Amino acid sequence: MNDSGTAAREAALSSWLPRTPLPVAILLGAVAQALFLVRLAVPHRMVFDEIYYVPAARAMLERHYLLNREHPPLAKELIALGIRLIGDTPLGWRFMSTLAGTATVLAVFAIVQLMTGRLRASLFAGVLTILNFTVLVQARIAMLDTFMVAFLLTGIATIAWAMRAGGWGKWIAGAMLLGAATACKWAAAPYVAFAALAFLMFRRGHPGRWPGLAPVPAVALLGLVSVGTYFLSFAPVLHFQVDPLTWRGLPAHQYYMYQQQVQVLPHHTYQSDWWTWPLLIRPIWYLYEQTDGAQRGILMIGNPLLMWGGLIAVVACLWGGIRSGNPRLLAAFGLWAASVAIFAIIPKSLGFYYYYYPSSIFIIIAIAAAFDHWRARLGKWDERLVIAAFVFALYYFPVLSAQALGSPRAFQYWTFLPSWV
Repeated sequence: MNDSGTAAREAALSSWLPRTPLPVAILLGAVAQALFLVRLAVPHRMVFDEIYYVPAARAMLERHYLLNREHPPLAKELIALGIRLIGDTPLGWRFMSTLAGTATVLAVFAIVQLMTGRLRASLFAGVLTILNFTVLVQARIAMLDTFMVAFLLTGIATIAWAMRAGGWGKWIAGAMLLGAATACKWAAAPYVAFAALAFLMFRRGHPGRWPGLAPVPAVALLGLVSVGTYFLSFAPVLHFQVDPLTWRGLPAHQYYMYQQQVQVLPHHTYQSDWWTWPLLIRPIWYLYEQTDGAQRGILMIGNPLLMWGGLIAVVACLWGGIRSGNPRLLAAFGLWAASVAIFAIIPKSLGFYYYYYPSSIFIIIAIAAAFDHWRARLGKWDERLVIAAFVFALYYFPVLSAQALGSPRAFQYWTFLPSWV
């Protein structure tokens, strides 16, 4: 097909979209937020790791003692903010998570828009993120990973924006967001190094893409601002009444946190190895019991269609990137591969499927990048994938949102593999 024919086909495929991304982003965010708020207070009890983080947030509000000292404070401070604004209720515990989930969806939209420059591709990615199960589940529970990923994705989007438009302000904002992600959970810390490495690699190959950002000052500023943001997150939790944490004690506290992270823990029913996560071998039931007058379940799992199909897209991005030298495909592959490699390297004695949460989002970016790169061949297959993913989401919705189930054995309708039980 010649260039004019390809352009005509692309115009026909996207004729129903507006000319600018802002209205689409607003609508996408509104849909995501409305979905995350549906029956948010069910169940009316703490679910899974909420038993650690909600009490820690309550203690922060009381300024009496510091709980859950093995993790940085920012995510728990945000949970506490929700409790202060709405009340110490299930809605208050989880409301800020819904905002983080919506921010995650919009960040994926922005990343793909900046990566491809095509609204169809960015909307495709945003919709698939909503239909990918993991964001829906994490946006409805008070856990650290929800906030970590929101800051991480918005940080990546902001740094990508700095790459396109230039300016120290955007670069500093991106560094702050990556620091905030680390202040939620240490698993985000390697992405600061990834950002520095990506900046140096892309600037060397495409010096015009980073206007006004000199290499040494940019990398130094990235490190200083992200680290500074991380330590500033401790300001609200200093000088509690019992066993107070002070600025002077922060370095020693970091070592204590490190010791807690690398300690050998006893076997857990839902533990799994990092290499099993992309294959969906061992997802996690955050809840499966009688509560609120009915049998209910919450299954933390990625949409099987997108998780298994996304592996094809990851390989395609690697192959296409090497063959054509396309930096967008290589970046899409690199985001997913690096997010998995982190857990192959770090010294954790136990792993769980929810650690794959960032990767489950990066794989959507890989799908969008692959569909955009081969759009002339694939035509409307992106629409068909959205429809199929939507069907899967409807089928799984009862065990993604703690709907009332028919019986204690109802789980068998959603467990395709024995290891999912």
